[in-house]
Amino acid sequence: MTNQHPLRHYTPMSHFATDHPVLLIDADAPLRELHNCLSERLSAVLKYLNLMACTSLPDYAEHDINTVTNIARIMVQDVSDVFRVIEQRGFDTPKG
Repeated sequence: MTNQHPLRHYTPMSHFATDHPVLLIDADAPLRELHNCLSERLSAVLKYLNLMACTSLPDYAEHDINTVTNIARIMVQDVSDVFRVIEQRGFDTPKG
């Protein structure tokens, strides 16, 4: 992409590991598609955390626990970012 300014209808996702956003959300995508995206991620992270909650922590090294926590944080942040786009669209819609 040679354009220095991304298209206006793309919203950057939260980025903690980079100086510039590299992942974008199409803010003009159909609401059903945005909902499906966050629903899939939320369902996956809840199943993941449920599995981890049923696991005995003494079996894992501290590094493994940090990895599990980071994966959950990234997934929940994705959900939060897509929710933010949906909320902005919902609140910005003129009421007729």
